[in-house]
Amino acid sequence: YEVCKAALEAGLHVVCEKPLCFTSEQADELVKLSEEKHRVVGVTYGYSGHQLIQQARQMIKNGDLGEIRVINMSFAFGGYNFKIEDKVPSAKWRFDPSKAGPSFALGDVGTHPLFIIEAMIPDMKIDNLMCTKRSFVEGRELEDNAFVIMNLKGSENVQAGAQIYCWASSINSGARHYHKIRVVGSKASLEWDDERPNQMLYEVEGEPSRVLERGAGYLTDEARVEDRIGGGHAEGLFEAWSNLYARFAIAMADADKGAYGDFWYPDVKAGAQGIKWIEKCVESANNGSAWVDYE
Repeated sequence: YEVCKAALEAGLHVVCEKPLCFTSEQADELVKLSEEKHRVVGVTYGYSGHQLIQQARQMIKNGDLGEIRVINMSFAFGGYNFKIEDKVPSAKWRFDPSKAGPSFALGDVGTHPLFIIEAMIPDMKIDNLMCTKRSFVEGRELEDNAFVIMNLKGSENVQAGAQIYCWASSINSGARHYHKIRVVGSKASLEWDDERPNQMLYEVEGEPSRVLERGAGYLTDEARVEDRIGGGHAEGLFEAWSNLYARFAIAMADADKGAYGDFWYPDVKAGAQGIKWIEKCVESANNGSAWVDYE
C-alpha cells in the first residue's frame, strides 16, 4: 500500500502484486488516487492473461451459455500441507498477519479464480457470502484452507440468485494447483483448468462435449488476437503474463494521452474488489460462518 500510494503520488503508473493492500479503506484510497492522478494501476492476476479466458468472456457475453446459474471455482494446491514456513523463508511471511494481512489462502490463491470470474463476467455482482476457514497445520496464525459460498445479484448475463462455490487451500495433498473454473448456464457450461490452459471444455445440454483449443480459427477474434505461437503449440504462463503486461502497457500509453481503451485488464478496482472479498470472507468466518451482505 505504501509503495503503491507513493508511486501514484509521484505521477507514476503502477503494476502491483496482489492482494493490493490490507484493508478496503486503503484500497478505496488507491482507487481514488489513481483516478485523480489519471494513472493506471495493473494488478498481477496473471492467469487471466490466458487466451481462453477471453474466449469464455465473449461466449458468455454472446449468450452461448444462457443465463449464468452456478459457478464452481477452486485454487487448492498441496505444497503447504506441512509447516513449510519453518524451512522456506519465502513462505514464512505469508502466515504473518503483519506482512500478509488478514488472510493467507483466501488472499494468496482465492483471489485468482475470483478475478478470472470477474474477467469472464464483467457485470457480476455479489449479493452476500458465507465463509468458513481454518488452519489445519498447527501454529499458523492465518488460514490454510477456506470455503466460500456466494449469492449473486441478477444482471444481463447472470440469473438472480446465481451461486458460486469457492475452495481456496494450500493443504490439498498431492495437488499441484487444482485451479479450476466451471461456469454453468441455462444452456451450456464451460470448464477451464490452469494446468491445461490450452483447452476449455464446452458442454451444451443434450449434445456431445466439445474441447475448444487455444489458437484455433473457430475462436472469437478477441481470443485469437493475443495468440503468439500458433495453435497446437503449448502455451505457458509466460505467454499469459506477456498478454497481461501488454494490456498494462497499452492502458498506460492511452492514459498518458488522456484516452482509455475499451478493454479489460486487472486494474485498481479489481484489486480493491479482491480486498473487499477477503474482508467479507474473514468477517463471515469470524462470526460463525454467518451470511454477510456484500455491499
